[in-house]
Amino acid sequence: QVQVVESGGDLVQPGGSLRLSCEASELTSDYYTVGWFRQAPGKVREFVSCFDNIGGTYYADSVKGRFSISISRTNAKATMYLQMNSLKPEDTAVYYCAGELRSTCLALGGAYRGPWGRGTQVTVSA
Repeated sequence: QVQVVESGGDLVQPGGSLRLSCEASELTSDYYTVGWFRQAPGKVREFVSCFDNIGGTYYADSVKGRFSISISRTNAKATMYLQMNSLKPEDTAVYYCAGELRSTCLALGGAYRGPWGRGTQVTVSA
């Protein structure tokens, strides 16, 4: 099981930008598919973005063109990022990262049930 630590959430005005980070020592292998989810109050968790183990990416329609996922790996640790631009109030949520070995974005988004980190709060408000 992958243990993750998310950070970078903040209060930002509409139209602003944030970069979220996710650190996990287990994600150093290229065989991991990694992704970001978010959960707004009173709503189900939403699959936002993914970077699979062959270099493909996925973005939910609601964030396409505004968000960008990337990952930086060393032998010791991996850090995954979610660059969020042109933020909207509807982007307000707790953001979580996750990773699965030898998975796909379809599987990660459709079937992943945890474990989850603590998440990081993103609030977009004037």
